[in-house]
Amino acid sequence: MCVNAATTPCPRPSDIPFRLWTPDERQASLDEALRDWREGEDVWVFGYGSLIWRPEFDFLERRKAMLRGHHRALCLWSRVNRGTPETPGLAFGLDRGGSCQGMVYRLHGQAVRERFTALWQREMSTGSYLPRWLRCATDDGPVRALVFVMNRASPAYIAALPDAEVVAIVRRASGKYGPCTDYVMQTAHALREAGIHDLRLQRLARLLEAETEPLPES
Repeated sequence: MCVNAATTPCPRPSDIPFRLWTPDERQASLDEALRDWREGEDVWVFGYGSLIWRPEFDFLERRKAMLRGHHRALCLWSRVNRGTPETPGLAFGLDRGGSCQGMVYRLHGQAVRERFTALWQREMSTGSYLPRWLRCATDDGPVRALVFVMNRASPAYIAALPDAEVVAIVRRASGKYGPCTDYVMQTAHALREAGIHDLRLQRLARLLEAETEPLPES
């Protein structure tokens, strides 16, 4: 049985409501995020998962960065990119508490609207993240960056699970972008290459490389 950190039984993933956002909903969210942006001004984007190894946008500068107040966690049911509605995988989100090392990217001001439209299609397909402008510390000084934090009110949010259960869910799932295992392992590898130490993710990566039985469907 799925049990979260508060020992409350979790609903079956297939029973959780699932709906893709409409283009109008994505556009409204994007417009709100850029409400105070000055046309032509460069912006920073914080990456903590696949944006580290597959940003899919050109950037002027990249720095290692520290975000405080949130930590990287597999806390989002993935039912498109790395899973299906019937057999969801898990995706990374920024959950409350702690800190997270990642990368910040500086985007050219003239390309912001085009790049952000593609970024919203990728990250905001279900509205499970909250776009926020947050202070990130870097060796060259702080920057204010766009950060996608986890929306705990989203039905796709899942609180901390035991490692064995996370590994079993990840090993079983696959979606539009391929197996969930590849996603987690590529993220772990990219963090190591960048000199970013995430002890729990490293532990999960070692477990994923071992022979582990998949989680029963029941």
